[in-house]
Amino acid sequence: MPQVMEFKLPDLGEGLTEAEIVRWLVAVGDVVAIDQPVVEVETAKAMVEVPCPYGGVVTARFGEEGTELPVGAPLITVAVGAASLPEAPAAQAAEAEGSGNVPRPLIGYGEDRSRPARRRRVRPVTAAVSAPVVAAPAVPAAPAVPAAPAAPAGPVPVISPLVRKLAKDGGVDLRALSGTGPDGLILRADVEAALAALRAPEPAPVAAVAPRVSAQGERIPLKGVRGAVAEKLSRSRREIPDATCWVDADATELMAARAAMNAVGGPKISVLALLARICTAALARYPELNSTVDLAAKEIVRLPSVHLGFAAQTERGLVVPVVRDAQNRNPESLSAEFARLTELARAGKLAPADLTGGTFTLNNYGVFGVDGSTPIINHPEAAMLGVGRIIDKPWVHEGQLAVRKVVQLSLTFDHRVCDGGTAGGFLRYVADCVESPAVLLRSL
Repeated sequence: MPQVMEFKLPDLGEGLTEAEIVRWLVAVGDVVAIDQPVVEVETAKAMVEVPCPYGGVVTARFGEEGTELPVGAPLITVAVGAASLPEAPAAQAAEAEGSGNVPRPLIGYGEDRSRPARRRRVRPVTAAVSAPVVAAPAVPAAPAVPAAPAAPAGPVPVISPLVRKLAKDGGVDLRALSGTGPDGLILRADVEAALAALRAPEPAPVAAVAPRVSAQGERIPLKGVRGAVAEKLSRSRREIPDATCWVDADATELMAARAAMNAVGGPKISVLALLARICTAALARYPELNSTVDLAAKEIVRLPSVHLGFAAQTERGLVVPVVRDAQNRNPESLSAEFARLTELARAGKLAPADLTGGTFTLNNYGVFGVDGSTPIINHPEAAMLGVGRIIDKPWVHEGQLAVRKVVQLSLTFDHRVCDGGTAGGFLRYVADCVESPAVLLRSL
């Protein structure tokens, strides 16, 4: 006998409490395998394909595309053990038998052992396996017609024929009314109240649309990635007393060093990777800037590893992928990781783990053709290095006026973790490495 298993929106990690349905990957009546992705959702951090831990026939979907669901809300129901399912290969059957179609950790998320296991609702299938295509979706809508089950058997408690005629002419079902007279007697006032409710205009559609229509302009919901960015930046401004210092640097030697590296063959080294390597060396000298503030404990926490975030602009908005343990990577490894994460970001395929846990951010806003900026720190980090465009400018070099490749560097830092001397020392070291990459060799 098939059983209907209800699959709920899982906890996607990192404290996410809701997700928006972007695209359904299955329809009612489709046969799904265990761990097959069934829906694509957008969280505040990334676009994620959610796999279903059950194999069987999809009997219902909950929510249209664009609907926002909280964690724990039903996503789909699956008829498990249906007779019409195609026979799986022997290995697949053994896996299904071993799993028993019990809830398993979703691929890519791991198992959350911090919560007690929750029982899943199991309902027997009362129709044929092909029937859920029509019958199952109707189950959630059944409460919309409460009158039928409430109708009592026997005579209707109405004495006055005028009341009966008034109800008949107005199309009111007397069996659905609860009388307010003695012993539940239905009075004329009860019928008139029911008629007034039937004739009352339905304001719901107007109320649903009105907040999004304004004579002053278009209203765009602040949710998803845009909402998460807004909340994080607002929190940074509220909590962090930041300050910014900046310096112009001659990047001619750095660009020449990069050209020499790429001339010998092998994977190309990006400018961002060289700047990232300079940052990790600078953070080793000034660890105060690779830290965070624990407000509850009133402590500054210096972090042992550099998890380097870098700002990436995508069609879905600004995201900050994180390169783990950047201090252990060379420029070639950093280039490859930047390229991999950027490709995933533009495709909307970054996992939540790829977007969290950063300790320092490198922001290359030079790609937008601007020279400088005072960036907002990526909370709860303590600093961010901004890099402007590298352009030809007149520059005094070795006592002579020359055209050199110049870049503006800016450092925004949390004044709680260090003073201006530390921040200035960090930025000056970065600028020295940009102007003379040989300085970096001392720390390699």
